Amino acid sequence: MQPFRKLTSTVQPLDRSNVDTDQIIPKQFLKRIERTGYQDFLFFDWRKDPKFELNDPRYEGAQILVAGKNFGCGSSREHAAWTLHDYGFRCVIASSFADIFHSNAGKNGILLVTLQEDQVARLLERAKTNDGYTLSISLEDNMIQDGDGWSTSFSIDPFRRYCLLEGLDDIGLTLRHEAALDGFESRHDQAFWLAPRPDAATTNL
Repeated sequence: MQPFRKLTSTVQPLDRSNVDTDQIIPKQFLKRIERTGYQDFLFFDWRKDPKFELNDPRYEGAQILVAGKNFGCGSSREHAAWTLHDYGFRCVIASSFADIFHSNAGKNGILLVTLQEDQVARLLERAKTNDGYTLSISLEDNMIQDGDGWSTSFSIDPFRRYCLLEGLDDIGLTLRHEAALDGFESRHDQAFWLAPRPDAATTNL
């Protein structure tokens, strides 16, 4: 997983609340067995509308998505995080997130930033009315700022922050204990698999 430390990017507005995971990645695409290649399916149904925000060329290449409250509600499908990541989003800003989506996003290298509703409304308005509106996010300092002098701090769970800064998913966290795991397996093999077989007569007792 790629570490997240600092990011400067144009902002993609999505002025909608209660964006659920079935809209992020519709159920017909959950049959795939890969964990990559989902970018074309992001908001698949909504993108059929030429006026949908992600179809606006002004926001092409944006890595920061700003959306309404309760983003990621609905089913617990991890595919939603995979799809956002494959599309190129590294950060989502909203006033609230669904709990399971919050966990899935962090495990897939996506920083979720929770701000007050009035702050989110300001960012949405600026992104919709100013071409190339850009934010700079520092996870090292827990700060967001734009080029107009606006800035704010944000809070994040310390463990999730550590994992994002270090680029550690669940597998990466486990591999940090690789030496201890190898030692345990070696001792286990010696104790249970490489020990002499007991006497057959004793075994039959």
